[in-house]
Amino acid sequence: MENGDRSAAGAGAVGSAGSLGLRVGQAIFSSASLLFMSVGVEFFSYTAFCFLVTIMGLVIPWSCTLAMIDVYSVFVGCPLRVPGVMVIVAVGDSVLSILAFAAACSSAAVIDLLLQFHGSQCSPRFCGRYQLSAMMAFLAWFLTAASALFNFWFVASL
Repeated sequence: MENGDRSAAGAGAVGSAGSLGLRVGQAIFSSASLLFMSVGVEFFSYTAFCFLVTIMGLVIPWSCTLAMIDVYSVFVGCPLRVPGVMVIVAVGDSVLSILAFAAACSSAAVIDLLLQFHGSQCSPRFCGRYQLSAMMAFLAWFLTAASALFNFWFVASL
């Protein structure tokens, strides 16, 4: 593979500025989802909401840890190119991506069900926060899926 192809594949892989942007976005959106769901809202009554809180609680440290690695790699100029580590990161991203998607979809389904009962099961204040949390979870999922794809693409190009 030519060097130009390899740099294109690594544009969002761990250790690049693109990866840093994706990781910061993941951390922001998953933190926002977690905050909208858990602060002042009684989410623990629904299993899907508990699942969302758990998964967003896993995405935050994963993204922050990899963001610190990206900051180091970008500022030192020494990108992480160890194949074994790249495979672990790609698999971790894909697993968290699938879990984040499942959590966001299940939460959105429960919210839709609650709203179909014309708000009798959910006050407008709570339902609005639940909706914002699910939306932020979908955005976090999208960025995590993008990270997984970039990292698998880079692993395939090694």
